[in-house]
Amino acid sequence: MHRYDDPKHRFEMDLIMEKSERNKNWGNWGPDDEWGTINYVGDEERKAAAALVKKGQVFALGLNFDGDGPQNGLFGGRWNPIHTMLATGTDAVQGKQTVPGKKYASQYADDAVSLPLQCGTQWDALAHVFNSDKMWNGYEATLVGANGAEKNAIHKMRNKMVGRGVLLDIARWAGVDSLDDGTAIDADDLDQCAKDQGVEIKR
Repeated sequence: MHRYDDPKHRFEMDLIMEKSERNKNWGNWGPDDEWGTINYVGDEERKAAAALVKKGQVFALGLNFDGDGPQNGLFGGRWNPIHTMLATGTDAVQGKQTVPGKKYASQYADDAVSLPLQCGTQWDALAHVFNSDKMWNGYEATLVGANGAEKNAIHKMRNKMVGRGVLLDIARWAGVDSLDDGTAIDADDLDQCAKDQGVEIKR
């Protein structure tokens, strides 16, 4: 493994453009498709995934939801979550939640969070990245406006993203408790880890 800041591992833009043109799937499922490779996951794949459950053990894969992360450098104007209490237990005890004209009121706590969506565990929609003014399947980038995406929005996949998950313990494979910040994991690392840990990668 290597570090992202190692110059020899930085991709040149022309190489990215070459690979994106060679490997793109635009048109594979017709000109109106907004699902992309999620087309590969159908009823049979979902049934097979469900049949793999043996223990019912749960793994929390979410990132901490607080002001300490996960943003770094405020890329693109993003900020860490801002948590604001709208009502507290103190408000309740001090009677600040009493409804006018009523002797009793419900007591409660309430809060709000302001954050860019990159602050939490999430999937990027096919409308997230553009290439030469186009997004997935050749749709115009201008179809993503102030009110969101008219094409390739994430809600188009709301009943599609169920399947087999793959967990690879890269740190254990590398012989450490955890990886240092900035450690890059490339395709060769993933392939070798899967092989060594007996994990089969499928579509």
